Amino acid sequence: MYLGGLCFITDKRFGGWSYGEMVRLALEAGVRWIQYRDKEGSGRDKYRTALEIRRLTLDYGAVFIVNDHTDIALAVDADGVHLGQDDLPAEQARRLLGGEKLIGLSTHTVEQAVNGEACGVDYIGFGPIFTTQTKDAGRPHGAEILHHLRRQVRIPIVAIGGITTGNLAPVLESGVDAVAAASGILSGDIGQNVRAFLEIIGRHATARG
Repeated sequence: MYLGGLCFITDKRFGGWSYGEMVRLALEAGVRWIQYRDKEGSGRDKYRTALEIRRLTLDYGAVFIVNDHTDIALAVDADGVHLGQDDLPAEQARRLLGGEKLIGLSTHTVEQAVNGEACGVDYIGFGPIFTTQTKDAGRPHGAEILHHLRRQVRIPIVAIGGITTGNLAPVLESGVDAVAAASGILSGDIGQNVRAFLEIIGRHATARG
C-alpha cells in the first residue's frame, strides 16, 4: 500500500472549505494519501464525513487514514488509523482492525518512535519539524534530527509540522519516506500548493535515482 510522497491532513480552520471540498481538491491535484483529522466534530458528524471521504478516496484510488478514532476507521472500512500518544494503544487497535489495515503513530521523540516500531505500527509520524499553526505539539525539532531517526527505525517515517514548499528540501534529504501537510496545502490555492509539493518531491526522487 502507498506510503510515500505527500499525505494531506484535513483541517477546517483554513480556507473555509468543507472536509469533502478540501479532500476533492487535493485528490484532483494529485494527492493519493488522505488523513482525516477533526478535533471538533461530534462522533456522528465524524462518521458521516469519514464515509464521504472514503467514497472520494476510492474514486481516486487513494489511501484513507482516520485520525484518532479506530472505531470510525473500522466502521467506514478506511485503510487504517493514525493514533496519538494518548489514543488507543497500537496493540489494541491492531486487534480491532486486523493485520491488513495500516496503523500509524504520532511521535515526538526518538524513543517514542523506537517504541512505536516495537509495538508493530506500520509507520510513524514524527514532529513537529518546524513551527506549526495546526496543533501544539511542542518545540520544533528541525530537519537534522530526522537523519538520526532514520538510522534508528526501519519502518516508514512521515515528517510533519510546519512543512511548506519553502522548507521541504532539507526534510526530504533526511531520508524520510513521506511528508504530511495541512496548513502548507490549505493556506491559499489547494491545487496549486499540492502540485508544488509534488513537483519538489518528484524532483528529489529523480535525483536520488
